[in-house]
Amino acid sequence: MANDFITVTPAAQEYLVNLLSKQDSEGMGVRIFVERPGTPNAECCMAYCAQGEQQDSDTKLELDGFNAYIDEDSVPFLEDAVIDYAKDRMGGQLTFRAPKSKVPQIDDNASVEQKVNYYLYSEINPQLAAHGGNVELVGLVEDDTIAVLKFGGGCQGCGMVDVTLKEGIEKTLLERIPQLSRIVDETDHSVTENAYFK
Repeated sequence: MANDFITVTPAAQEYLVNLLSKQDSEGMGVRIFVERPGTPNAECCMAYCAQGEQQDSDTKLELDGFNAYIDEDSVPFLEDAVIDYAKDRMGGQLTFRAPKSKVPQIDDNASVEQKVNYYLYSEINPQLAAHGGNVELVGLVEDDTIAVLKFGGGCQGCGMVDVTLKEGIEKTLLERIPQLSRIVDETDHSVTENAYFK
């Protein structure tokens, strides 16, 4: 079935109906979502969704023999996605291709998390990559006003990391995302094997 943004092929629907029938739960469907959407680490996921577990904000797809529920935040990242099932000698495999899942999408409605990830992956990490480093968002605390970051690669244990954090990353994020008041580093910088500056 095709709709505005996602295609679930007949082969995938047949496979999923068979899988769901083994759950012995009336009205069992699937939940489709993207973890870490809009980042290079985005992962497309599917999970069982028992009757009553769906959210009011979900987009409901009525498929052949079951319903799929798309997480509201994942919808823009699943545009042009295709879920297919291909049989092979080992039985078969469900494949999930979502070309926009890793593409940062930022607009006025974007969450603070989406905005932080957007700037980390589009502006900050490309600069840190020159030194073999990277930084990622661990989470947001205190009503999404403090971003907790973790450095990796050449940034972990680097003697210049405080300067990078305060003068580069914090300055950029606070300028671009007014909701943020502070940036916190939770990296263990005692590990210095890969540090760019020791």
